[in-house]
Amino acid sequence: MTTTSASQGYRTINPATGELLKSFDNATDQQIADALDASQAAYEQWSRKSVAERAAVVKRISELLAERSKDIAAVITTEMGKSLGAAVGEVRYSAQIFGYYADEAEELLADQPIKQFSGQEAFVQRLPIGPLLGIMPWNFPVYQVARFVAPNLMLGNTILLKHAEINPQVAQLLEELFTEAGLPEGVYQNVFATHDQISTIIADPRVQGVSLTGSERAGAAVAEQAGRHLKKVVLELGGSDPYIVLSAPDARAAARDALATRMGNWGQACNSNKRMIVMEDLYDDFVDELVQRSSAMKPGDPTSRDADVYGPLSSESAADGLTEQIAAAKEAGATVHVGGERVSGPEGEGFYVSPAVITDVDQENPAYTQELFGMAAVVYKVSSAEEAVALANDSQYGLGGAVFSTDLDEAKRVADQLEVGMANVNLASAAGANLPFGGVKRSGFGRELGPMAVDEFANKRLYAVQGPLEG
Repeated sequence: MTTTSASQGYRTINPATGELLKSFDNATDQQIADALDASQAAYEQWSRKSVAERAAVVKRISELLAERSKDIAAVITTEMGKSLGAAVGEVRYSAQIFGYYADEAEELLADQPIKQFSGQEAFVQRLPIGPLLGIMPWNFPVYQVARFVAPNLMLGNTILLKHAEINPQVAQLLEELFTEAGLPEGVYQNVFATHDQISTIIADPRVQGVSLTGSERAGAAVAEQAGRHLKKVVLELGGSDPYIVLSAPDARAAARDALATRMGNWGQACNSNKRMIVMEDLYDDFVDELVQRSSAMKPGDPTSRDADVYGPLSSESAADGLTEQIAAAKEAGATVHVGGERVSGPEGEGFYVSPAVITDVDQENPAYTQELFGMAAVVYKVSSAEEAVALANDSQYGLGGAVFSTDLDEAKRVADQLEVGMANVNLASAAGANLPFGGVKRSGFGRELGPMAVDEFANKRLYAVQGPLEG
């Protein structure tokens, strides 16, 4: 996925109009030093609270997010162009994530007994480790924060959160909401950090880990710095998820479902179905339906409920980058049936790119290996399940993948062979606060959400007792 450079500053630019609405100063070095001091001081207190005490605050965060979902969603739409309905859904889903960890904390953090220990007892404890740095992206500005922050607050860690430069108002809003919910001072802090200040935070011995969702380039840079200072890292990076259609009752209906998935968040999701792999007997009707549906869509206001309206990409650099990738794919021999061009929004401005349908991408084409972060459906034709699997796995990415078939056993056999962190059968992607999220290969490592998220930044301490000493 793409990211925006901190060197350009923190600012709100409405992507539907291109209008600069508000700018924010970067943090000073002294503010970063103060934030580090506060995070450590807060950790010493927050980590000592009982699970029930922490759960009460996390539960209140859940309630406030749910209560204010529409107001928060309006800010999301203004800052990064998400459809208003999807933004409301994102905030409500984030509320569910905080609620899940508050409700399940006692069980998730319970001591794990070890069997067949020769002494009196032995078990594994899940304990906090200290302040953490989160580096979050713009495409899901509340959900991405929720899935990192919720389990770690429950665990007893404290958080320094560096949000995307195009989401400063969402970033501040979240900090204010968390404080209102009852988080003590210093437990969660938003920092408008520069790249150099991020390096300073990572290097600080009090900071025990880093979680980043973003581009491969950013992930590699952060992982390198964290490794130099022996810090734990969780990375959720790019994706080019295969979406395999082996059979379907109706090829055109299957295409409509695939397009609806691809259009989610205007194509700006790491686990979007960026490579549609379709059996040859369905292929022609599938592609034709994609082209017809994409051609009928018009740029519009992201607050619109019209299903034929699409919104802007998050920034001008995102829009320009996608059109450049599509132009390069066409130059290399791909067929661009429709779309892939910068267009004006309803007010004559904005960062809009018309939905593209692309075929005939061979292994020499740059689009074969790239992640197209936007409304671009790349479709491949295959003649067998074996060919579909080989194509699906011929990627540097391994985030998620989906397989569709009227033959459930066949679909499961194919899904079993996908080299991904999340395999789905007859659904685009399973989602839930209790379901782990993460990938393999260059899509990163570590897991968020579900029970596994609690373990990523936990001291999984062995506690063994032999028994009383005998004199």
